[in-house]
Amino acid sequence: MTPFLLQITTELTPDSTTALAEGAKATSENTVSLIDLALAGGWAMIPLLLLSLAAVYIFVERYLTLKKASQNPAGFNDRIKSMVLSGDVNGAKMLCAQTNTPISRMIGKGLTRIGHPLKNIETSIENQGKIEISRLERYLSGLATIAGAAPMLGFLGTVTGMIEAFIAIAQAEGTVSPKLLSSGIYQAMVTTAAGLIIGLPAYVAYNYLVSKIDNIVHAMEYTSIEFLDLLQEPQL
Repeated sequence: MTPFLLQITTELTPDSTTALAEGAKATSENTVSLIDLALAGGWAMIPLLLLSLAAVYIFVERYLTLKKASQNPAGFNDRIKSMVLSGDVNGAKMLCAQTNTPISRMIGKGLTRIGHPLKNIETSIENQGKIEISRLERYLSGLATIAGAAPMLGFLGTVTGMIEAFIAIAQAEGTVSPKLLSSGIYQAMVTTAAGLIIGLPAYVAYNYLVSKIDNIVHAMEYTSIEFLDLLQEPQL
């Protein structure tokens, strides 16, 4: 092994070493950074950047909100049931106020209507549930819009970039160099890639948040049905 390494070392003459260094330098010079690509995208990259920031903000804000909304304390339903059956309605109201989740606010709304007909209690719970669902779905339409608008905006940037490239080709005198054509095309395609990079994660994030909301709504419906059944047991 050692004679073989020595042979390779002796074969690396100063000229070959210089050629390797120049090749590495040329490769590094031809490498395009992400910042250069973003700057090459033109005006369309500015709204795409704003859309990406908005998508990240909406996802993080909604994720934290939904995570908090889904954390109903263990034994909450059992404690409410025990208090209602024992006639401690005020204690149940206080427990709902301290919990502060969509489910607790729905149950708390129903507790304030105890003494009224069951239909009125059910209606008040349903109305509160609609309010809670509206709060959970806040900003989701914006995220869905970003998921659809970002790729379209990227395509728009590509079209305008291609138009500019062909205008430059038409205005060029003599033979059109391949460099002029290729540079114009790759700059125009940058916006398409950026739009897809923003739109696809936004689409996945939107569906993920929708699935979490569906789980919370299912829990709300199940708890409200249990609460209405509970009110038919005792003579309140």
